[in-house]
Amino acid sequence: MKITVIMGIYNCEETLAEALDSLLSQTFTDWNLVMCDDGSSDTTYEIAEQYQTRYPNKINLIRNKRNMGLNHTLNRCLEFADGDYIARQDGDDMSMPTRFEKEVAILDSNSEIAIVSTAMTYFDESETWGQSRPIEFPQKNDFIAGTPFCHAPCMVRREAYLSVGGYTEDERYLRVEDYDLWIKMYAAGFRGQNIIEPLYAMRDDRNAFARRKFKYRINEFHVRLKAAKVLGLSAKAYLYAFRPIVVGMMPGGIYKILHKHRLGI
Repeated sequence: MKITVIMGIYNCEETLAEALDSLLSQTFTDWNLVMCDDGSSDTTYEIAEQYQTRYPNKINLIRNKRNMGLNHTLNRCLEFADGDYIARQDGDDMSMPTRFEKEVAILDSNSEIAIVSTAMTYFDESETWGQSRPIEFPQKNDFIAGTPFCHAPCMVRREAYLSVGGYTEDERYLRVEDYDLWIKMYAAGFRGQNIIEPLYAMRDDRNAFARRKFKYRINEFHVRLKAAKVLGLSAKAYLYAFRPIVVGMMPGGIYKILHKHRLGI
């Protein structure tokens, strides 16, 4: 198998079918999917079961006994992954039809690239309201500003995941498990590339960042400190580590202005 897609699903009954249909519409078809339900309390698991029944050769469905968090859930998916490349997808987002085709083309043609991700558009129930603007070839110093790759649309060589032991299962890395993953991979010598074309649409409330729990900002502080240390970054990186804490203490109106500027809206 060329690609295994890993997907943690949790209480996404209203959006899961749309997400799965976007995978089934890919122009590149040599892939399978491992879905792990993380203790959903709605009909998410039942919807996933329906798709597994319809596509038994494509979809493998597993289930946590209780809610364990995304890092543990994705590691469970990795246990069943047999693809050369590991791709991500969330249960409330959509991949554009050529996403896999274009990501595979980069990994197939450049052995020095282990991580590929893409730009994303952000949408809510009314409109598309923003777009990410990643750096095409992130270097270690780019970790100062934050995570250099969008997690949900990524595709990674299987050996890179295995080399770093997958996702760190620690509460201090919840909601920043991807940032930590890229740090570990870059520290191990792997490198990545971003496709500047948006090939993934993330369902996201435009005010969600402003409501982010302070404990997750603390988690980001910890992982930024880790990046500065293990990647040998400059003193500037240690100062930037405090950014999520400072942002968390900002008045909401000021934060919204800064966030809109970052997304170009």
